[in-house]
Amino acid sequence: MILKTTRRVAGAAAILAATTALSGAAFADAHGGVDLSGQTVEYVIPFSESGGSARWANFFAPLLSEHLPGNPTVVVRYRPGAGSTSGANWFQEQDTADGTLIFGTSGSTQFPYLLGDPRVRYEYNDWQVVLVSGTGGVAYLPADMAAMMDGLDATGLQGQEFIWGAQSATGLDLVPNLAWEMLGLDVQPVFGIEGRGDGRLMFERGEANIDYQTSSAYIRSVQPMVDSGMAVPMMSWGALDDDGNIVRDPTFPDIPTFAEVCEATPACETEGEAWDAWVTFFTAGFPAQKMIFLPGNAPQEVVDAYTTALREIIARDDFMELAAAELGVYPQMTGNAAQAAFRLGTRVDAETRAFVINWLEESYGVSLN
Repeated sequence: MILKTTRRVAGAAAILAATTALSGAAFADAHGGVDLSGQTVEYVIPFSESGGSARWANFFAPLLSEHLPGNPTVVVRYRPGAGSTSGANWFQEQDTADGTLIFGTSGSTQFPYLLGDPRVRYEYNDWQVVLVSGTGGVAYLPADMAAMMDGLDATGLQGQEFIWGAQSATGLDLVPNLAWEMLGLDVQPVFGIEGRGDGRLMFERGEANIDYQTSSAYIRSVQPMVDSGMAVPMMSWGALDDDGNIVRDPTFPDIPTFAEVCEATPACETEGEAWDAWVTFFTAGFPAQKMIFLPGNAPQEVVDAYTTALREIIARDDFMELAAAELGVYPQMTGNAAQAAFRLGTRVDAETRAFVINWLEESYGVSLN
């Protein structure tokens, strides 16, 4: 099923598709004189080591080591706290300009920024993006709960009490929280976990009875639970086609999207303020979900060296196979395409922001004013 989204999202998706074609242009000087021989690059992730961001970073780290000039050692470091805000605030203060520090963000870093969360002391526009990775997400249930659904209609789940482990009301978990509320489900988040992997562990221990994971974590850690019958996929968040329509996630083509489940559930509406807000934050949080940044003061030759290395990685004959097994089938963008995706993921209109801020206060008592 294809479901139309807002004109803003469709336009942004078209720009993103067009600029992706431009991102393959080669640099005249492959590395600009940058040499990282004998150096250690710290690849900092503002989450715990058990979630999708950790898997994403650990996928790219050895590839960067192989392709960066001088073949430095690339080590993933973890700085969890406040749903990634703590680590992002830390990165804002760093001035390591020689290419030995990079920072990986996710939608949970972008959303507090978009909403004007008072804890945010970082400014995305001060940083230099070198990679944007799209991803997806899948929500899943215990088998007994999944059996209460009537096909795609989630009405049978209404009236049940759900618990799940969430990082932050203003982070990426905003997308599932709003989706579940739109479906009329009684889902109580337990806020404060340090990574989505911790939420999965709550599900495995029986402390939670609903969860979602981003694609990389779902492939590696949830699919075995599905295979054993312990979990059943409920829906994916979907993906955007080139015209900005929500379509099935190419990594999970057999799993229906939230749009399909919403359309099949009488309590849920695929139009109006809530729907527009969900689409906007889904777009900011998943098609442009994970990004690698250099500090703002890194010179152009360092930015070029990283861009070239990442282009070489993406162009490898084995990259698609490696990425599909670890990350799923999603765009990996550098250069102009990364810049377009960066803009898509870090901007939100005032009307949508106001709706979400009001919803967060009414639903979770979170005040951002």
